[in-house]
Amino acid sequence: MDTSSVTLWIGFNLFVLGLLALDLGVFHRHAREVTFKEAASWSAVWIALALAFNLGIWHWFGEQKALEFLTGYLIEKSLSVDNIFVIALLFSYFAVPARYQHRVLFWGILGALVLRAIFIGAGAALLARFHWIIYLFGAFLIVTGLKMALTRESAIEPEKNPVLRLLRRWIPVTDRFHGQNFFVREHGVRLATPLFLVLVLVETTDLIFAVDSIPAIFAVTTDPFLVYTSNVFAILGLRSLYFLLAGVMHKFTYLKLGLAAILVFVGIKMSIVGFYAIPAWVSLAVIAALLAIAIGASLWKARQG
Repeated sequence: MDTSSVTLWIGFNLFVLGLLALDLGVFHRHAREVTFKEAASWSAVWIALALAFNLGIWHWFGEQKALEFLTGYLIEKSLSVDNIFVIALLFSYFAVPARYQHRVLFWGILGALVLRAIFIGAGAALLARFHWIIYLFGAFLIVTGLKMALTRESAIEPEKNPVLRLLRRWIPVTDRFHGQNFFVREHGVRLATPLFLVLVLVETTDLIFAVDSIPAIFAVTTDPFLVYTSNVFAILGLRSLYFLLAGVMHKFTYLKLGLAAILVFVGIKMSIVGFYAIPAWVSLAVIAALLAIAIGASLWKARQG
């Protein structure tokens, strides 16, 4: 059996759907606020599942594939932290009650899994047919990383978002929440609630971040299964990571620079692949070191006040 096996793909997706059904149908059946302790526990569970899956990759497909999966997972996990900051701003802007935030993230992540599967399929097909595209991906990541490092943080203004404007123009929207419902019927008219607007913006935000993160993982491996599974495990843990970190994101002062350095590194790795292939273990070590330095420096600065 190899990673292109249809049985393997079907089995993995059924496993993921089972986890999601268990999450929404059992553990979060009723809307409630997610506590810090619960978020920490679930973060540990999702990370443990990813590492257990990585051991399975190691056992069935060898050390090289396992290193590629782990590196891809680490890239996606680190880049998703930037996504958390934007989601927190959206929840704050729309004043989404804490007890409804998990529902938005659940359906947002479900949609993200579908969209990313399409992105990954398209990217793999393009790379298989036009190998030179890998150099375009590399250049794009280098430019994106440099732009991230040099551009000052700008305020996010959802009211100017073209997607939000289009939604409000074509879909009737109520100005207040109706529990955890995305749609409600008032006076015989079906209306979208602010919760639906937030969901669409979360999906849009993830799509924008996917444009960076998916090519970055293709820099590590061109195996569609490894790119997809590393994405999925990182996204599955995004909800608990959000509830764990949203309140302390402001303390990670140098995280943006760390993420920028990671993008530049994987962009360079892609750009020179025709001349020299950086070993998977070196990529993993460099990315882990960049992330550790950024987090460590941020915590040191926060402690200094």
